[in-house]
Amino acid sequence: MKVLHTADIHLREYQDERWKALQELIEIGKQNEVSIFVICGDLFNEGIDAENLRPYIRGIFSNTGFKVLIIPGNHDRDSYKGGMYFGEAVFILSSSPFEYENIRVVGMPFEPIQGEELLRKIRALNKVLTGDKKNILLCHGELLDAFFSRTDFGEEGEGRYMPFRLSYFEELNIDYVLAGHFHSKFDVWRLENGGYFVYPGSPISITQRETGQRKVNIFEIGDPPKEYALDTPHFEKVVIELDPFVDQNPLEITKTHFEKLHPKAKAILTVSGYINSERIRTTETDLVSEIEQMTTGKCVEKHYEFRDIRRILEDDLFKSFMSKIRQAGYEEDKIKQLQDVAIRAMMKVQL
Repeated sequence: MKVLHTADIHLREYQDERWKALQELIEIGKQNEVSIFVICGDLFNEGIDAENLRPYIRGIFSNTGFKVLIIPGNHDRDSYKGGMYFGEAVFILSSSPFEYENIRVVGMPFEPIQGEELLRKIRALNKVLTGDKKNILLCHGELLDAFFSRTDFGEEGEGRYMPFRLSYFEELNIDYVLAGHFHSKFDVWRLENGGYFVYPGSPISITQRETGQRKVNIFEIGDPPKEYALDTPHFEKVVIELDPFVDQNPLEITKTHFEKLHPKAKAILTVSGYINSERIRTTETDLVSEIEQMTTGKCVEKHYEFRDIRRILEDDLFKSFMSKIRQAGYEEDKIKQLQDVAIRAMMKVQL
C-alpha cells in the first residue's frame, strides 16, 4: 500500500499557482497508485479560503482512487468546524482514528499547547494505537530536535507552534510520524523504536526562503519514507562569483547558470566578486544592463555586488605582491585567498 504525504499548501485562490500545485499532487497520486493521500495541516492559508474553495475541493478530490486524510494546521485550524463536507473520500482526522486494510492512522491537529500538556497528549495515544496494524500519526507542529531557524516555518513570526521532541514518541508503537509545519525542505529522522519522523516541506514555495525543487513523501507501507521531486514553482538561489583571473566572459557564466535552472524556478540572483572591465571590454553599468536583459522574467530578486578592479590589477604594488606569493610556492587555494585579501585591502585604499 502506498501513501503520499504532503503539507503546507496554503491554498488561497482557485486556479492560482498553489491550486495548480495541488492538482499536480493529485495526478502524481494517481500515477503512483497511492491508496492514501495525506495532508498534514495548512491545506488552506486561512479559514475564509476554505469557505471559498470548499466546492472546488469536493470536485478535485472526487474519483481519484485514493482516500484523502487531512488534519488542521495552525493556519486553517478553524476551517473544518461544524462537520463541513469536503467530499466522500475526504476524512478530517481529529479524535477518531482512520483504519484501512493493515494501517491505523491517528490525527493530532494543531493546538496552541506545549510542554507537559503536549507530552501527556502524545503519550495518551497509547490508548488508540493498535498492535496488529501499522500505526501512522499525523501531526502539525515544530520539532525541537531539528536545527531549524524560525523562518523555516513560513511567515510565522515569534512563538512556538505545538513544539515537541522525538523523545515524546518513545515507548509508542508508531511506525511513521507524518508531520507538517516545516516548509523549507524534505527531512527524515529515525525514532527510537525504529519508526520514522518525516517533514516533506511545502510542495510549492510559499516564501522566498523556501528554495530548491519542492518534494513530497511517497512510500510503501513498511518501507522508509522516500522523497519525490515535483515540477512546481519554487525559488532557487543563483550565486555567481566573478573572478577577473578566469578567462571566461561574465555573461557566459551567467548564461550557463540560468540554462541549468529548473523551468519553473524563479532565481534569487547574486553576482559578486570582481571584473576587469578593460579585459572584458564592458563597464559595470553595461554588464548589469546585459545581465538584466538576459534574465528578464527569470528572477524575483537581484543583488549586484561585484566591482571593477582594473586599476588594482594594473597597480605595480599589487603585481609585485602577487609575484612574490607565487614564488613562495603556495597551494592554488592559498594563492586565491591571499589574492582576495590583497584586492579587498587595495579596494578600500584606492576606490
